[in-house]
Amino acid sequence: MPLEGERRRRNGIIKPCTHRVLMIPDFPTAALPDTFAMHEGELIALQMRAARALGLPDPHFRDDFPDAAPAPALLVVPAGTFEYGAAAWENAPAQERPRRAASIERSFALGVYPVTTEEFEAYARATGWQRRAELLWLSGRKPVINVRQSDARDYCAWLSSQTGQRYRLPTQQEWEYAYRAGAASAYPQGDRITPAEARYNTRKGFDAARPRRAHLLSRCFVRCGAVEVGKLRPNRWGLHDMPGNVWEYTASPWTRDHASPPERPLPGKPQAVVAKGGSWFDGPEDCRAAARRRRLENELDINLGFRVARDV
Repeated sequence: MPLEGERRRRNGIIKPCTHRVLMIPDFPTAALPDTFAMHEGELIALQMRAARALGLPDPHFRDDFPDAAPAPALLVVPAGTFEYGAAAWENAPAQERPRRAASIERSFALGVYPVTTEEFEAYARATGWQRRAELLWLSGRKPVINVRQSDARDYCAWLSSQTGQRYRLPTQQEWEYAYRAGAASAYPQGDRITPAEARYNTRKGFDAARPRRAHLLSRCFVRCGAVEVGKLRPNRWGLHDMPGNVWEYTASPWTRDHASPPERPLPGKPQAVVAKGGSWFDGPEDCRAAARRRRLENELDINLGFRVARDV
């Protein structure tokens, strides 16, 4: 059960005691807003103000491509403060602790959806990138899978060259901030999640105190359960498929927990990085905002994709 102080803060009665006051261009006359102390209407208004400050009539936008190739739909994510990691009352592993205060000092844009197969195939046609023929590949508006983090970075570099804007992978803090959209709870809509809100394995119960059972590869290769993006309920900032569907690479190197330095890769070995969001193969506990998983930058998997960020 949530602690009393946590419940009071979620209701806007008290604010986190660790948030920092910063002066930045997005909010030149005031401290960064504490998103955990804002209700839904205030969060949507904050996003709209950030969009208008950028000269956009709406937080939704899309960059133009010279050859009309499909470009990712984007949403403005406003600057603000929040806390990342598992709350004291959450039944969560040590790698998600301690909960820490963080400041997103400038607004940025994030993909409304994970990058889709058709979007990534436009990059493949333009650059000559080729997938491994023996690996599963999806189509259309399903999320791209079986790509490495380096492929995701190269895709972002290609988007940057096509649009003149800086595309990149989000950090794990940016990803969790956007996922939460002001929610201090385990999931975007509260401390429970349903199949109407995320694509996850409904046959797996949520009991993070029990040891995880090993995933059997034979089960993994039966079929891919990823679904077309954008079919389920978005969070308060309009972002789809952040919980579930596919794990998403971030730009952040793996750390043992939120108080440890990044893991150092051995010379010549791939680096471990943070993936967020859970997937169709995993249980609902992996769809929580604080959940994170260690993946390798050269890893290929049928439940692993990515989402782009863009500087604004």
